[in-house]
Amino acid sequence: MKRAFAAVARTGPHRRVNKNWCINEVPLEQCCKRRPALRDSVRLRLVHSVAVSVGRRLHSWCRSSDFSSCCSIRDRRYYSVIEVTAGKMPEGKPFERLPGTVRPKHYRLSLVPDLKSLTFQGEVSIKIEVVKPTAEIVLNALDLTIDSAALDGDKKLTPSQIKLSAEDETATFKFDGDVSPGPYSLDIAFKGEINDKMKGLYRSKYVNEKGEETYAAVTQFESTDARRCFPCWDEPALKATFDISLTVPKDLVALSNMPVKASEALGDVIRYNFEKTPIMSTYLVAAVIGEYDYVEDKSSDGVLVRVYTPKGKKEQGKFALEVATKVLPYYKEYFDIAYPLPKIDLIAIADFSAGAMENWGLVTYRETCLLVDPQNTSAVSKQWIALVVGHELAHQWFGNLVTMEWWTHLWLNEGYASFVEFLCVNYLFPEYDIWTQFVNDSYIKALELDSLKNSHPIEVPVGNPSEIDEIFDDISYNKGASVIRMLHHYIGDEDFRKGMHLYLTRHQYKNTFTEDLWAALEEASNKPVGDVMSTWTKQMGFPVVKVTTKATGNGEGVTLVLSQNKFTADGSKPTENYLWMIPISISTSKNPAKEVVSTVLKTPCAEVFVPDVGPSDWVKINPGTIGFYRTQYTPEMLEKFIPAIQNKTLPPLDRLGLLDDLFAMVKAGHTSTVEVLKLLKAFEDETDYNVWSSIGNILVRIGQLLGHTDCDKDYSKFQKQILRKVYKKLGWNQSPGETHLDTLLRGLVLGRLAWLDDEDTIKEAANRFEAHVKSDQILPADLRSACYKTVLRAGGKKEYDTLLQLYRSTDLHEEKDRISRSLGAAKDPELLRKVLDFAMSDEVRSQDTVFVIISVALTPVGRELAWQFFKDNWSKIVERFSGYLLTRLVKYLTENFASEKMSTEVEAFFREHKSPGTERTVQQAVETIQLNTAWLKRDSAAIKLYLS
Repeated sequence: MKRAFAAVARTGPHRRVNKNWCINEVPLEQCCKRRPALRDSVRLRLVHSVAVSVGRRLHSWCRSSDFSSCCSIRDRRYYSVIEVTAGKMPEGKPFERLPGTVRPKHYRLSLVPDLKSLTFQGEVSIKIEVVKPTAEIVLNALDLTIDSAALDGDKKLTPSQIKLSAEDETATFKFDGDVSPGPYSLDIAFKGEINDKMKGLYRSKYVNEKGEETYAAVTQFESTDARRCFPCWDEPALKATFDISLTVPKDLVALSNMPVKASEALGDVIRYNFEKTPIMSTYLVAAVIGEYDYVEDKSSDGVLVRVYTPKGKKEQGKFALEVATKVLPYYKEYFDIAYPLPKIDLIAIADFSAGAMENWGLVTYRETCLLVDPQNTSAVSKQWIALVVGHELAHQWFGNLVTMEWWTHLWLNEGYASFVEFLCVNYLFPEYDIWTQFVNDSYIKALELDSLKNSHPIEVPVGNPSEIDEIFDDISYNKGASVIRMLHHYIGDEDFRKGMHLYLTRHQYKNTFTEDLWAALEEASNKPVGDVMSTWTKQMGFPVVKVTTKATGNGEGVTLVLSQNKFTADGSKPTENYLWMIPISISTSKNPAKEVVSTVLKTPCAEVFVPDVGPSDWVKINPGTIGFYRTQYTPEMLEKFIPAIQNKTLPPLDRLGLLDDLFAMVKAGHTSTVEVLKLLKAFEDETDYNVWSSIGNILVRIGQLLGHTDCDKDYSKFQKQILRKVYKKLGWNQSPGETHLDTLLRGLVLGRLAWLDDEDTIKEAANRFEAHVKSDQILPADLRSACYKTVLRAGGKKEYDTLLQLYRSTDLHEEKDRISRSLGAAKDPELLRKVLDFAMSDEVRSQDTVFVIISVALTPVGRELAWQFFKDNWSKIVERFSGYLLTRLVKYLTENFASEKMSTEVEAFFREHKSPGTERTVQQAVETIQLNTAWLKRDSAAIKLYLS
């Protein structure tokens, strides 16, 4: 699954450990059969550590791969949330996975949706295997009504009682006596609502070609919402095959995972029977019913690819079609395994909470993540679409063919797909320089979240379904992708590909643990992959490598003293002893593109000799910014980089990595903000888009902090000075022979200037906006966001009303997003209140509302208004949103405050207003406010003096 925007920062769940169960949630007697001594040791530790937190301590008991991989029997799992040291969390109810007494083998599922009454009827016949005698059969069901049920075996049995539990999300069928082991068919008739929650089987509203408002029916089952559509064993390890049939009005398109096998006209409806699926998890089952056009093509390896679009927009599906038809053969060659289904459909959905979902053979997308309008789609959006298509198609192998055993291993799906999407886009579009963009888009985001005390390990135990959404975050996606990128570099592409092929072929149509991946890559590379990588997946956080120099005496090189410690966002010393196995690479000014030293730092401190380094030469740790760690240099070492930044002999990835590492030291209090402001002056001649992305992020972050002071005008002058040269070089008009990255850079620079009230920018934006509104000269899509914000900040109600007219007149979702997310740039508090009311109106789709509210919170005046609006409308908001949309709203509304008062207020509000799934985000928000508060107290006077 691809999230629609920057992933929400969350922490991982903490839990009590049942003394009779090992840390892999398996009865101890069934675990570690090859290691009885370890089993006894674990039991002893568990007895004395009933309430240990889930961080490094819990997992340090077993670092080797055979601990988890030997735990093959999965009967029950017990979890509960406990209070953690970094924040307060409520006590949760112990959670049990489904009993292991029954296993599903095959589902014959029939759905009959009614898009007028927004209800559906269903029947499912499930071939099951009763493993142990049992008097009850328990499976998952939620928001369903069970009309009838029967168990068909040697004789037909009718349950004496059917119990539905909304709290446990289960249906329990009780029988008068034990059901004997053997094969049976469980037949259930049920009904439900086509809901408005964007989960389960839900309704998506659109306006058809006749101008009528109507609905499509769409499924979204990940993580645990298949149970909202049909009774099932809704756990990823309980795989089965599926025969699906959909009965729909004859004028509608009906799609599912597989091609249509047969269809039958029944009056005004048609019954479509789809081919049998391969064995797969319930969360990958999919169905879509509605009015759609499509474009199609075949990949070079013979797979039928279709991109489904709203009626009349099939031309907008051509770019995604081109990407998909090229990606499938690339992945076939890379994994050395063919795509196993006969077709794949990609479909644009009007109402969709995530960015996209990898349902096997039927991938669903937000319209903004799939459709390209040549005149109205920006270059950055087109690039994003290529990445999202690459991400979801990677899942067809990594996630669908081979699936994590439980949500604890979600990062296997998301981290890997987030890495591979960049591999394939780099192959298809080398001009994007996408791996350099990876550092800003993924790597740095992960470092920022993972430096918090309320972060969590990549591999974090998950129990109750309400916890699962908590780990669809920058750790699972971006840290996961970053450590895999580091591993790929460590073992090399050839061995990485061999290991991936081994992993996928060995476990195809099965379920895996993280250790299974390490075992395959270790076998292929003959390197200690499991030992190295377990320090990155089982520990929370990451190291900072401190570098000092030591005289060698011979003048032929330099000896570096490297030490590692856990990096913390507040600069405090960690309370535990952390140790990573860190792949270390080193380059020098003699040959910036070459790694002259490559080693692994396994100890707290070590010395490394670097040859051929003169007194004025720079030495760069982590060239390419590949290792997932921060580097802290001495001031003397940093000083030597300045000329190389100015003349650009230091490569772009190293320029931005150096800057971002220094900024992290600033925020942690290791050095003054003035030092990073001084370094930024060295970037006045910078022309690289990716380096400017890092500069832009830093300028924004400091600006948010200074919004709490009276020196924001001086800071605006400082920013304009930094931006002046690159602005003059680019201007507003595209030049002949301009690159893709130049186009992105222009949008970035103008977007920054939009917030600085620059007179030249305001004048040019006003002229171009007027011509655009009159249709005299249409604004290039890449410039619209900056232009809209500039004219709105400089104007007032007239410009606001004009933007609303543009919003209402377009049917392109991307343009609606662009306009609605620009509205928060208004300066007038009354206009901002109108924006907030507009966000909650029927004119804005629920999936987009949170981003409109967030746009208001990006300015000092809007921040207070948006927070008050959130509190005043809490009941409406919590009724409309759940999961990651709600946590994202909480994050962005709160994280830019910078006072003890607001820290206390935010914490108190959420203590009194509970919403499952937001606890960890609240912890992180409170921690971030406290960090901002300390930063402001520490540096505001020095910043003001420097800027004045």
